[in-house]
Amino acid sequence: MAPSVNEVEAKLDATKLAEGVNGSGEEKAAVNGSGEEQAAAEGGSDDSEGEGAPDAETSEAKKKRNKKKRDAKKKKAAAGGGDAGAGKRDGPLEQTNPPSVPLRLLFRDGKFPTGELQSYKDDNLWRETSAEKREQERLEFDSINEVRQAAEVHRQVRQYMKTIIKPGIPLIDMCETLENTVRKLIDERGLEAGIAFPTGCSLNYVAAHWTPNAGDKTVLQYDDVMKIDFGTQIGGRIIDSAFTVSFNPRYDPLVAAVKEATSAGVREAGIDVRLCDIGAAVQEVMESYEVELDGKTHQVKCVRNLNGHSIAPYQIHAGKSVPIVKGGEATKMEEGEFFAIETFGSTGKGYVREDLECSHYMKNFDVGKVPLRLPSAKSLLATIDKNFGTLAFCRRYLDRLGETKYLMALKNLCDVGIVDPYPPLCDNKGSYVAQFEHTIHLGPMKKEVLSKGEDY
Repeated sequence: MAPSVNEVEAKLDATKLAEGVNGSGEEKAAVNGSGEEQAAAEGGSDDSEGEGAPDAETSEAKKKRNKKKRDAKKKKAAAGGGDAGAGKRDGPLEQTNPPSVPLRLLFRDGKFPTGELQSYKDDNLWRETSAEKREQERLEFDSINEVRQAAEVHRQVRQYMKTIIKPGIPLIDMCETLENTVRKLIDERGLEAGIAFPTGCSLNYVAAHWTPNAGDKTVLQYDDVMKIDFGTQIGGRIIDSAFTVSFNPRYDPLVAAVKEATSAGVREAGIDVRLCDIGAAVQEVMESYEVELDGKTHQVKCVRNLNGHSIAPYQIHAGKSVPIVKGGEATKMEEGEFFAIETFGSTGKGYVREDLECSHYMKNFDVGKVPLRLPSAKSLLATIDKNFGTLAFCRRYLDRLGETKYLMALKNLCDVGIVDPYPPLCDNKGSYVAQFEHTIHLGPMKKEVLSKGEDY
């Protein structure tokens, strides 16, 4: 005769319980109903007809306990971002190589690394001991913490990219690897978090705003000087930071000049500092360097028509320009502002012009409603609004979204002023330009160099 359903369930539950507590030897006793366990389960009765109800009741209680345990495990796994085994480990996960783990999983407490803190100058040193400013900083923690996450993504991505950027790498492959790594680490979520602007990889005399379009075959060479300029953003708060890659040591003085000039600009920046004073500090350091190329000595020149800039949510250029030569405007920096302090040094004229095929575009931040006649332009604008808003984009990004035959529509958007093109900026051919850049925040107590890392 086949056993009843209740009896089978009771025996299976008893078996599972015995496995977890007593091991294989006691499992057999539980299954056979031997010893005091069976007597207790049966209420001391030898009548087999009476054991169904209490066994069923015991089985139901065990089912409820097991369900509670399973639910608790699911909640714990969900809190850990779905990482299997996360509940068994103390401390953060480790980043993979290549990097692929979103930062929110690496920093379980939700607090991201602070950038380099620098004191303000004498007139603002009182801020460090002010209870009011300390409380203000505490209240602003959540918003600045998001920017720190974007900055840490930038640091980890560039650290990895420096291990794979070698002569012979196709620049389009390099850019796509960098951008896909950003998407993974920042846990890309549309306009809420992701890439802030296209990856610039301008070579030699091209100072800025160059990224390969689809089909470009450019390959990095040993004698190239490449500027890697890329951005990350969370909630529209942008980290804009750049560095220069070169392999031939003859360019070392040029790279050192620009790196030190950027550091000088960062040191000079602060609350109530005039923008023109930063430009003077940068120029003094930059033009103290010389570089010898092919037997000719060149003074490193500031690219005088390129500037740093203030940054606002979803607005990379927010209105204030930070010059890199003396004689600029006397407008002052203010508490709470974000700035990109960037400098360019050149062996050429120290002046750039627009040239070459355009790849960078950005919707005009202040544009109102403009009537469009071309259906294709209307459709493309909808794509831009949904995926980029007022953040910069490039043609590769449109390709990635499945847009095709969009050049006429894009030109129309540019012609009517809805979208602005940003062609490559070039010094004279045969010259070399280097760049470094940091994003800073003028906090209530101290200045924070958000994008500062061990590399620069």
